[in-house]
Amino acid sequence: MNTAGHSEATERRGLELTPFRGLRYDPDRVGSLAAVTSPPYDVVVRPDGLHQLQAADPHNIVRLILPQAETPEARNAQAAATLTRWRTEGTLSADPEPGLYLYEQSDGEGLLQRGIIGALRVTDPEDRIVLPHEDVMPHLVADRAALMRATSANLEPLLLTYRGDEHTTTAEIIERTTQTSPLFSTTTEDGYHHRLWSLTSPTDLTTITTDLARHQALIADGHHRWATYRRLRAEHPSPSPWDDGLVLLVDTARYPLRVRAIHRYLPHLPVPDALAALKPHFRIRSLRAPLDQALAALSEAAAHSNAYLLAGDGTYHLVDQPNQALLARTVPTDRPSTWRTLDATVLHSTLLDHLWQIPEDSPTHIAYIHDTAATVTKAEQDGGTAVLMHPVREELVRDLARQGVTMPRKSTSFGPKPASGLVLRALDL
Repeated sequence: MNTAGHSEATERRGLELTPFRGLRYDPDRVGSLAAVTSPPYDVVVRPDGLHQLQAADPHNIVRLILPQAETPEARNAQAAATLTRWRTEGTLSADPEPGLYLYEQSDGEGLLQRGIIGALRVTDPEDRIVLPHEDVMPHLVADRAALMRATSANLEPLLLTYRGDEHTTTAEIIERTTQTSPLFSTTTEDGYHHRLWSLTSPTDLTTITTDLARHQALIADGHHRWATYRRLRAEHPSPSPWDDGLVLLVDTARYPLRVRAIHRYLPHLPVPDALAALKPHFRIRSLRAPLDQALAALSEAAAHSNAYLLAGDGTYHLVDQPNQALLARTVPTDRPSTWRTLDATVLHSTLLDHLWQIPEDSPTHIAYIHDTAATVTKAEQDGGTAVLMHPVREELVRDLARQGVTMPRKSTSFGPKPASGLVLRALDL
């Protein structure tokens, strides 16, 4: 919904990226830069993940993005107070001049990702500039919005991708900059190497923003944060700092992302009950094999039909070859065939809604977990069912997004995701 002051959005034709004064950790005031970083807020899922990050350093960014208190109001107030204290103490300090930030991730095994972090103008869906590919859950948007209001900050960038041209000056700027000394370089416990540079040259900034203005972007990770940006923008008369949101833009023509699945954990559905409901409608094979072999079997099965791997009782169960008459009755027919045949579509429409009758909007009935082993472990510990998914291709995601068709929520996990805590955006700067 547009508010007064936002009518000019329909005249824009591409991405509008703006330099900002980044808020960054002072390396002299923290144990190490690696110790204060965290995965994005929705990836801190392993059983000990939150506590391990909190213990890594008293200034770990998780204390801002996932504050711990009895009520949501208390959590958000705690995050705001913590951010104010860290800024007052100098733990976090603002860079002296506005800039864009070049961010690089690598794993030493061939993966290399480079992108530009900046404040992106928030646009409306009808502008077709930033393309979502998944639906969002309203309660998560409300949660992130309350945190951003309380802190008046963008605490972590969301991940956007675009397809650059064969020859662009932006690519030349990126390559040239990586030959200079970074603001910092660190390696996190997952083995990823992180480097960050500040881009402040007026010529370079003009070149990059002009180049990006010719492109649209796909939301790779951060649909809820983008929806939060849009909600907060609508709440504040323009112009204001809420017109923009913190993003990382990656040219996947040069730096392809990895696409992984996001798995489901159903805490109140034991594996025997899950299988009993599926047995009349799917082929089910039990696999007494390690996780990697079970996932290989899932990959092979997914090439021929919808397929899932259920776990939680000490065995992997490969579920595939659904009854086509059942799919015809339960999967909506108002969207393209590529959407109707997605594993996530069939999972939500046929298995969750029809056969298992599990409300997908309830966080007490379903959890979305990125880490495969963690999903299985949680199911085995708590007696629920892990539903392991096979990833989709980026080309299919982008094609559906360009048609304006959103995939079922939490259908994909693009990566590597930017580490949280490397650069923040305070709206009062």
